[in-house]
Amino acid sequence: MKIAYLDCNSGLAGDMLLGALVDAGVDLTVIQTGIDSLGIQVQLVREEVQRCGFRAAKIHVQHEPEHAHRHLHHITEMIDQAAAITVPQKELAKRIFTRLGEAEAKVHGTTIRKVHFHEVGAVDSIADIVGCAIGLDLLGVDRIVSSPIVTGSGYVTIAHGRVSVPAPATAELLINVPLGSSPVASELTTPTGAAIVSTIADEYGPLPPMSIQAIGYGAGTKDFKEQPNLVRLVVGDSGESPLADQIWVLETNLDDVSGEMIGHCATLLAEAGALDVYTTAIQMKKNRPGVLLSVLAPAGLVAKLEKILFRETTTLGIRRWPVCRHKLERRPHTVETQWGPVLGKLAILTDGSASFSPEYEACCIVATQQGISLKDVYEAARKAYKSAGDL
Repeated sequence: MKIAYLDCNSGLAGDMLLGALVDAGVDLTVIQTGIDSLGIQVQLVREEVQRCGFRAAKIHVQHEPEHAHRHLHHITEMIDQAAAITVPQKELAKRIFTRLGEAEAKVHGTTIRKVHFHEVGAVDSIADIVGCAIGLDLLGVDRIVSSPIVTGSGYVTIAHGRVSVPAPATAELLINVPLGSSPVASELTTPTGAAIVSTIADEYGPLPPMSIQAIGYGAGTKDFKEQPNLVRLVVGDSGESPLADQIWVLETNLDDVSGEMIGHCATLLAEAGALDVYTTAIQMKKNRPGVLLSVLAPAGLVAKLEKILFRETTTLGIRRWPVCRHKLERRPHTVETQWGPVLGKLAILTDGSASFSPEYEACCIVATQQGISLKDVYEAARKAYKSAGDL
């Protein structure tokens, strides 16, 4: 598995990540071609600079002065019509801008349709975000891990006046993202940087085990005395299957909660995004029969799911730890039976062969409509898959 690690010890801005991507080997001319197709007059220029004695790439976004305040739909239209940007690159760029628009709309009490992009709607910010989307796609990694995000401290002046660091939109974008501290009294992470990292990062933490293939350094505009103002991009191979990831296990022991409450809690956890929720019968102290409630959770939902566990049960503590998992490639597949179509799932095995499993809900619908047993629908769906010659 190819992994990219973002070392954000001095925060993150769009131009810093763009510089790190180019420094790690991404072709700047390809990014420039994509930016040109947006219909804006921008020139990306790379410069080698020093930050506290360390070399890094600084990307300058050169353009004529402008005062346009664009809405989200203006920017997405620009991206959609760009002929030199691929569909995955367009989708990533639009996801970043949409996330940014949602944060801006919330802090200003308006809708995403009406919100004005001030600084981030300017040409340089558009070039940063779209350029990073193109660069990340060209990097071709399977997983992106980021260190905790350092925001800085003090104050910054934006279109709405003087505000504390992190700026309101930046703080909104970094909800549920682990933050780090810094002695630097300056804005280290911009709204653009926060929007990018909170969209692309699969998880946050230390540098994962890998065989390093490339390292890129992207410089920020300021040169601080306290520390190098740069982001480090480490690209490597973990040796794992591309369909491997890291999730969290949350567990708690319960001996004074009814089955109804546990069932209700499990439903809420599943609706909130838990990957799986299950119970195990256990024996607790004082010879009490109890229940071990286990939850599999994506890293970004751990805090939300723990809140549900504390609210809906009597637990006083939750154990949690990260685990790695390997997954088979899966995709939906529909078969035709004598009672109509049945949706199922194909699992692609490591030798390239496939295994078909009918979906429970789809089989239930057919069984109920046709007045037949669920077992008969399952058998018919499996037989239809074999008869189609897909095995």
